[in-house]
Amino acid sequence: MPPVEPSALTGRDFTLTHVSDKGDPLHRPVRGDLAHIRCAGRIFVPHYAVPMPHRVTADATPLIRSVRGEPVVLGTFAVETLFNVLDLAGDWAWGQIGEDGLVGYIRTTELAIA
Repeated sequence: MPPVEPSALTGRDFTLTHVSDKGDPLHRPVRGDLAHIRCAGRIFVPHYAVPMPHRVTADATPLIRSVRGEPVVLGTFAVETLFNVLDLAGDWAWGQIGEDGLVGYIRTTELAIA
């Protein structure tokens, strides 16, 4: 799915018209509090975010499932891999690899604005 331009969202109706989609949790950019703007109208959460494109800056950068508890590495990614940041908190960025890749957390020190 191509990136969403904020201007394309003006005047759109994001009313949820059916039960929220479940989808594959490893590829679905949704948390309990936040989701990718493309999920608006399909998944109910308090907030939606427009992705901020970043690039991975170090080889073998790990993407982890959660910053709580023992880290579970979902994959490692090479320099220049696109990571769409949806939330920044402390040392971590939460988002999605590319437009439909894995969803998780990457350390902010291993990202640069694209």
